[in-house]
Amino acid sequence: MSEPLIIRGGKIYSPEYVGKADILSFNKKVASIKRSIDENEVREVLGNPKVINAEGCLILPGIIDQHVHINGAGGEGGPLFRTAPIKSEDLLKTGITTVVGLLGTDGITRSLKDLLMKARQLSMEGITAYIYTGSYQIPSPTITGSVVSDIILINEVIGVKISLSDHRSSHPSKEELLRLASEARVGGILSGKAGVVHIHMGEESSGFTPILEITEETGIPITQFAPTHVNRSHSVLESSLEFGRRGGYLDVTTGVSKKSGFSKSVKPSEAVSFLIKSGIPVEKITMSSDGNGSMPEFDEGGNLLKVLVSPVDSMLS
Repeated sequence: MSEPLIIRGGKIYSPEYVGKADILSFNKKVASIKRSIDENEVREVLGNPKVINAEGCLILPGIIDQHVHINGAGGEGGPLFRTAPIKSEDLLKTGITTVVGLLGTDGITRSLKDLLMKARQLSMEGITAYIYTGSYQIPSPTITGSVVSDIILINEVIGVKISLSDHRSSHPSKEELLRLASEARVGGILSGKAGVVHIHMGEESSGFTPILEITEETGIPITQFAPTHVNRSHSVLESSLEFGRRGGYLDVTTGVSKKSGFSKSVKPSEAVSFLIKSGIPVEKITMSSDGNGSMPEFDEGGNLLKVLVSPVDSMLS
């Protein structure tokens, strides 16, 4: 068992504002939140506590980041642009305690099995880690042979990743996307998981249309889909509004901004403000970092201009 820990005097959000209070943590769990915790009482029952003075600090729950390339990513521009696996301390320094790992453009030379083992490594180091099966490509790469069995049989797999409306995608037909969503839904139902279809959104004119048509024509709920990178450009952000107004979740990427070198992007905070002012409920807006990913920028002709690495600490920017 670990020693007791008292965190004194911080302003606590849980996630709503609680006020200024003390926190007692024991055996890696929050045991008590009180206006004032008596150090002597703790010592009598649990032993000598470690005390941290948090006066003037904000204390909030660990951040959930649903889009991190935990085992590295990249390759646009060649092998030189592949990024390395992430370290748990890079996540913890940013306050990220729960992470979902995934593959990106390269679902060919990168392995889902290796991604799974990286997630298990992070879990052993104190991070709650999950993964998506699949990648940009159709048919989706899997571990067990199918998306549905990956979700059912592998604890860490909570859904499937795909790319849509992007020149690097497989340009799946609506029928292929529907089939994938159906597999993810059944896998989620049978395993008690979300079975989410996590969608890398590109800038092609098809936009959100295939997803909207599927939700109109079938019984698959709009919340089965989780599109991300909606702030990659003003046009993508505007095209996401109908999806959000129908009750879908919209994910803003904190690692994408003009400050980071992405000339067409919308600043994450401005994107959130725009969505709220456009009638999207705040509880339907999420943010993720795309951390540790290779972030290429292309010109109008599809030529690679530059490649950046998205930092996970953008979640705090």
